[in-house]
Amino acid sequence: MKEVKVNSFDQLGLAAPIVRALAEEKYETPTPIQAQAIPSVLAGRDLVGLAQTGTGKTAAFALPILNHLLNKRLRAEQRACRVLVLSPTRELSGQILESFRTYGRHARPTAALAIGGVPIGKQVRSLVNGVDVLVATPGRLLDLVQTRAVRLDRVEVFVLDEADRMLDMGFIRDIRKIVTQLPAQRQTLFFSATMPTEIEKLVRELLRDPVRVAVTPAAKTADRVEQRIVHVDRGDKSTLLAEMLKSEPIDRALVFTRTKHGADKVVRGLVKAGITAEAIHGNKSQNNRERTLAAFRAGRVKTLVATDIAARGIDVDGVSHVFNYDLPNIPESYVHRIGRTARAGAEGIAISFCSHDELPYLRDIEKLIKLSIPSTDRRRQRQVAPRDGHQPRHQDRKPNGRPGGHRREQANGHQSRDHHANGYSGNIESVAFLQPKRKDRRHSGGPGARRPMH
Repeated sequence: MKEVKVNSFDQLGLAAPIVRALAEEKYETPTPIQAQAIPSVLAGRDLVGLAQTGTGKTAAFALPILNHLLNKRLRAEQRACRVLVLSPTRELSGQILESFRTYGRHARPTAALAIGGVPIGKQVRSLVNGVDVLVATPGRLLDLVQTRAVRLDRVEVFVLDEADRMLDMGFIRDIRKIVTQLPAQRQTLFFSATMPTEIEKLVRELLRDPVRVAVTPAAKTADRVEQRIVHVDRGDKSTLLAEMLKSEPIDRALVFTRTKHGADKVVRGLVKAGITAEAIHGNKSQNNRERTLAAFRAGRVKTLVATDIAARGIDVDGVSHVFNYDLPNIPESYVHRIGRTARAGAEGIAISFCSHDELPYLRDIEKLIKLSIPSTDRRRQRQVAPRDGHQPRHQDRKPNGRPGGHRREQANGHQSRDHHANGYSGNIESVAFLQPKRKDRRHSGGPGARRPMH
């Protein structure tokens, strides 16, 4: 679908109460994904939206859905919902619900949140009289369906957000179970940052003649991110990270590890080096995760260590640096990770540590993004990176055949589906790091700079 030039939300045909809420939030010009998606969703079409993080995907489906609810005022039936939005993480689900409430403040739709990690009783009570919008994670939603706390046969619009991350987390089977509970006559919207072949297959199964909108190629990394690779011995990563966090001009840094255990280990190493850091992952309680995110947003904690899954719900401006402590074994995850910086028009820096065993992952990443990332070699015995020698792409697969294994969110018997990989060890010694000269790439916007819609 060709990009549509739209200069204001008034041109999109949204109801006056929605446009008024947008004006109050100082949102004037739709982002490309919003300009392309909203007219098709308003027309009732199924839609596949492809856009990287930070482009306003949430508003691209929330605004036309609110418009639908305003134009078709019906009372939700008991224990039913009219709109179902599935997202992979608790944090992202909470942000989506808040967006519906913000944009719909003058429409006042009834809405509920169903996520793991918190008691289920309050969620059951919130659904007794039915709601217009239910935002949920797959595991908790299935809990509610199985106990008959909610029925899905009255869903008019079904949204699957971050579809590719659902695939990574092993939620596709749960999604198929949920879809069997939905009515055949419905509008279905898929939004994703990338479109792997498995998601394409799901699109063909579940959507009817969908409109496809894309504001950036599936493998395109954020344009304003300066990317670097540092070849380093695995045992030296912790010391190197501490040195770089002290020497780089950092506003906020997001550090990615492949496992929950790895995230905790990195935090311990940083604290030992005198750097305040916190970890966020599926084993943390919901209250702990919320407190940690609040501290990161407020700047009380400048370094946050996260797994891919937990970080998917992090929507924080001012992240100046992303560190890939472990390279992802799925190349699309690299695109997601570095998209956490360079938001709201700012520039950012993504620095990835690559040990010898991760060279196949680096080759797959560069093949996907069609870019040779500038590198520095800090190994004690320098080696030529064997980028032409091929090793299996997902060499740390577990017997279940999924990359790194998965566990579900801990909530009423369900554990979080997170990646796991082989542990690592090694004596850590100091490694001197010479930084390349560069310009200061901090956020160029002042205090009054307007944030894009997410």
